[in-house]
Amino acid sequence: MPDQRDAVLIEQAKIQRMRLGAALIYGHIGERRTVNDHLKRLMGSIVVAAIACAACVGVSFVSQLLTERAQTSTSIQTPTGAVTP
Repeated sequence: MPDQRDAVLIEQAKIQRMRLGAALIYGHIGERRTVNDHLKRLMGSIVVAAIACAACVGVSFVSQLLTERAQTSTSIQTPTGAVTP
């Protein structure tokens, strides 16, 4: 029985030393970021970037489509012998 208490005490001291070392290197536990937090930020950033890219492509497509329609409508309205600027 005394051996078991000693082993528990040694294990607790080892864990405490590891926690103190981690706190010294990485700061207070509330200030640390876990891998899970970083992955959430990465995935969120990827989603926002994809939405921004899709919006840019959509705006470009619509503006090009409207420009082409405007050009075709003006070419239809001009007489066949007239030169358009």
